[in-house]
Amino acid sequence: MPPLKAIFQESNMNRLFAFLSISLCVLMNTKTSGADSHQYYEIRSYVLGEKGDGAAIDDYLESALVPALNRQGIGPVGVFSNSSADTTGSERIVVVIPYNSADQIAEVQSALQSDEKHLSDGKSYLDRGPRDAPFERIESELLISMDCMPILKVQKDSLSSDERVYELRIYESANERLGNLKVEMFNAGEVPIFLDCGIQPIFIGQALVGPFTPSLSYLTLYPNEEARNQAWQDFRVHPDWQVLKEVQKYKGTVSKIYKYVLSPKSYSKM
Repeated sequence: MPPLKAIFQESNMNRLFAFLSISLCVLMNTKTSGADSHQYYEIRSYVLGEKGDGAAIDDYLESALVPALNRQGIGPVGVFSNSSADTTGSERIVVVIPYNSADQIAEVQSALQSDEKHLSDGKSYLDRGPRDAPFERIESELLISMDCMPILKVQKDSLSSDERVYELRIYESANERLGNLKVEMFNAGEVPIFLDCGIQPIFIGQALVGPFTPSLSYLTLYPNEEARNQAWQDFRVHPDWQVLKEVQKYKGTVSKIYKYVLSPKSYSKM
C-alpha cells in the first residue's frame, strides 16, 4: 500500500482521517442492532401525465393528507414539484414521508382510513372516479435509512429561503450484490465528501420496495441552482472522491441514475 502522503497533500489530512474513520466503522460492522433503530421513508411521486390535475393534488396534500399525517406525529413531510432546471420531462409532485418504525407505516395507513377530518378535508379528491383521476399514476418506493445517515435532517434555517433547490437521485444497480456494494460505498465515505462540496443531504436510504430496486435514493439541498451546479462540479474533482471511486469492488455498482431537480411547495417542511 502506498504511503498516505502519496495519495493526499498535507492540507488534506483532516479529510483523510474522516474518510478512514467511517471506513473503519463499516469494516467493523458497527450498524446498530434492530431495523427500527433506523428510519423508513416513503417517496411518493404523483406523475401527472397529459391530463393530470396538479392543483387538485396540491389541495388534497396541503389541506388533508399532510395535516392528517401531522396529527399522527409524522413529519417533517416534504412536498416538491419539478423545478425549472429539471430536464426529465416527467411532471410530478413528490412527497417524502418519514416513519420511525416499520410498524408505524401500517398503523398510519389504517388511521388515515378512519380519520373523519382527513376524509372530509380531502373529499373532493377522494371522491373522484376511475375516469377522473388527477394523475397518470403514483410511483412509490419504501426506503430504510443507511448507516451513513440513519436519521433525516432538515437544517433549521433552510425553509426561509425561496431560492432553495433540491435534487432527488435514485441509483439503480444491475443486481442485489452490486446494489449492496453501492450502499457500502456510501457508508464508506461519500457523505463527508458531499458535505465538503456543499451538497447537503436530507436523507439517504436503500430501497426495500419500489420500481427501481435494487437501488438507493437520496435527497439533497442547495441554496440555489447555481450552488447546486457548483457543488457537483466540486464533487467530481474532489481528491477523496478520486480515491473512493477507484476502489475496484465499487466500480460498476450503478447501472442507471434517475435525477430530479425539485422546488419545494409552499407547505413543504423540507
